[in-house]
Amino acid sequence: MDTDETRQAEWVSAAVNRYAGSLTRYATLITGDLEQARDVVQDTFVRLCEEESGRVNSHLAQWLFKVCRNRALDVQRKESRMKSLSEAEMGLHASSDPSPAAQAEQRDTADEVLRLLAQLPKNQQEVVRLKFQNGLSYQEISKVTDLTVSNVGFLMHTAIKTMRRHMQTKPVMAANLMRKVL
Repeated sequence: MDTDETRQAEWVSAAVNRYAGSLTRYATLITGDLEQARDVVQDTFVRLCEEESGRVNSHLAQWLFKVCRNRALDVQRKESRMKSLSEAEMGLHASSDPSPAAQAEQRDTADEVLRLLAQLPKNQQEVVRLKFQNGLSYQEISKVTDLTVSNVGFLMHTAIKTMRRHMQTKPVMAANLMRKVL
């Protein structure tokens, strides 16, 4: 293997290590099926192998999420079904080592946030998940979803405002949720 091939392999390997989990969670949200999501992510990284690092390295995260999203939407259209990521599937990707009490609190918080998030329109759900679960900027979300940055901001603002309004009935929980999640 020559030096360029070695560099390319290391670049792809680093991308897989950094983004595979996030892309799998994202694709699972779109396809509703963990195995299909894994196939989508594999296809995404196959496409990355075909790219020159110089062409996408400056915007790697948004490129990966865009390719993953497009492929997942293709699969979803083909299957014509979509479901939310279940708590059991989220548990497979959750960080480890919190205490049992912290785990119970996190589960309650996550359940409440997911319940509120599931009540939002799909486009609001998508931008919130891209921002808070995957750490993308509004600019990156704009490129992934083909929305304008201002539209992303509007959807984000509306989603957060709606979730806060629903949490006002439980002020203590609302404060904790906002601090932990949003």
